[in-house]
Formats: sequence, structure tokens, C-alpha cells
Amino acid sequence: MIRRSRLFGSKTRVTFSLPADDNGAVSVVGTFNDWTPGKHELVPRRDGTRSISVTLPPGEHRFRYLATGGRWFDDHGADRVDPAGCTLKV
Repeated sequence: MIRRSRLFGSKTRVTFSLPADDNGAVSVVGTFNDWTPGKHELVPRRDGTRSISVTLPPGEHRFRYLATGGRWFDDHGADRVDPAGCTLKV
């Protein structure tokens, strides 16, 4: 699930959220963090999910999730999903 919250100015806080499961650590990686694994690792929450919030400037951002063991997966709640991953417009 992806939630957007407008901040002051032109920035938007985007919260990436997934159900907690047994995939090990999961990071959201994309154009906004130079595709760096571990930089935005989802944190377990008391409600049984895991999430991370990232502040993004306006524009189109590409991303995917990367789980332990090098397993990539997509978020079908993104604005667009294609063979290259997910697109989010902010």
C-alpha cells in the first residue's frame, strides 16, 4: 500500500507499507535513493505491517522492493507497473 501526504512547499511524504511476512528484511529502492539497498528498509509496526516514509520532490519516481536473498518484487498499488518495475507520480 502506498500513502501520500502533502508537506509544506512542493514535497510529498510517501509511505510504503507491506504486510509483515517471512521474507526477511525488505527495502524500497528506486531513483530517489540511487537504487541503494538498505537505505530505506521497512520497519515492523505493531499492527502487523512494515513501512517506511520517504520525502520526495515532485516528479515521476521509479522503485521496487528488494527482500533478503536478492528477491525483487513490485507494488501493484503504484501508479504504473511494467517489466522494469513501478512508477510513482508525486
